[in-house]
Amino acid sequence: MTGAHASEDLLRELAPQVLGVLARRFGDFATAEDAVQEALLAAATQWPAGGVPENPRGWLVQVAYRRMVEQVRGEQARRRREDLSARHEPADRRYAPAADEPLTADRDDTLVLLFLCCHPALSPASAIALTLRAVGGLSTAEIARAFLVPEATMAQRISRAKQRIRSSGLSFRMPEESERGPRLDAVRHVLYLIFTEGHTSSGGPDLLRVDLSDEAIRLTRILHDLLPDDSEVTGLLALMLLTDARSAARTGPHGELVSLTDQDRTRWDRAAIAEGVALVTHALPRGPVGPYQLQAAIAALHDEAPTAAETDWPQILALYEVLGRHADNPVVSLNRTVAYAMVHGPVAGLDALTELAADPRLAGHHRLYAARAHLHEMAGDREAAVGHYRAAAERTSSQPEQRYLLMRAARLAGPRPTEG
Repeated sequence: MTGAHASEDLLRELAPQVLGVLARRFGDFATAEDAVQEALLAAATQWPAGGVPENPRGWLVQVAYRRMVEQVRGEQARRRREDLSARHEPADRRYAPAADEPLTADRDDTLVLLFLCCHPALSPASAIALTLRAVGGLSTAEIARAFLVPEATMAQRISRAKQRIRSSGLSFRMPEESERGPRLDAVRHVLYLIFTEGHTSSGGPDLLRVDLSDEAIRLTRILHDLLPDDSEVTGLLALMLLTDARSAARTGPHGELVSLTDQDRTRWDRAAIAEGVALVTHALPRGPVGPYQLQAAIAALHDEAPTAAETDWPQILALYEVLGRHADNPVVSLNRTVAYAMVHGPVAGLDALTELAADPRLAGHHRLYAARAHLHEMAGDREAAVGHYRAAAERTSSQPEQRYLLMRAARLAGPRPTEG
């Protein structure tokens, strides 16, 4: 790893810790986040030339602290000029601490930050952006590039999220015991969404967004370190590792999508598979069993099969049956139907898809058409398969998926092989 990359990784690791110190001290998340971003920028500019300081976290805390004090005092002056002293705000938001007051920086508030950034008051898109910036330490430009939107658009999204937190009066603290379950569900969901977008980009020319999937895994490792006894956090990390382990084989030399059946399994990351299997094996008996553990168990069965033909489809189907009782999710239902077809045959699978198509959440979804095409191809109905592959291609904004679906259609629409 180069010195520049090492410094970048260190900054991302320290960003939530420094933000936690300031947000806890001043009680103003939005202003603290701006101050931390300035400190990170200063470090990215100064450290490559002068070297990483002996206490990098302390360095960042002090620089961000000074920026925060300057911003708070500037705000005080503005309020005095505008004669707004009658506003009812907490004292620690109106007054900067004394210059000689010690700054406690020995606590790690990363978990508090995750709960705050993933608050249900925020939309999923806002929570994702804020989590990547505040906890992940990514710049607005990096997040914008990852989601293929202009930097100004992403800056507005992050700004609105911070304003929503400020206006809602949320304090920088751990949620009450009664709130922690739903809030932790939201944290896990946001991390899962970040990983999913990295694993299969919803739009643009590239199938994979490695920066996003890697960041999701890094953040989930942090969450697992903070909550090692939470079986669903363990399951989520296992799911990410087991899924990401196949990434190198998911695309061909020109970026084209390669289906799971056709992947070169020698290119799979066996270390990641071993870690993922160990995690889910540890989590499942301890329970309670949840959807991330079940999805991880399904991914493990795929990863452990020596060949596609040796996949344990009956066991995968059984796990999908249990998963369906935990999560009312149309994609889960669609995957269960494909597993059902692999066990009971393509005709039975097509009958099940007919029932599933009545779900309005799946109507017009490209994955439904792709599943129909695949099962028609398995059943030997080339004409129907071609039509559904083309219909699926029309309905996805992912260019690699479009090319893959159209390639399948073109191959099936070609001349039939001669017999004899």
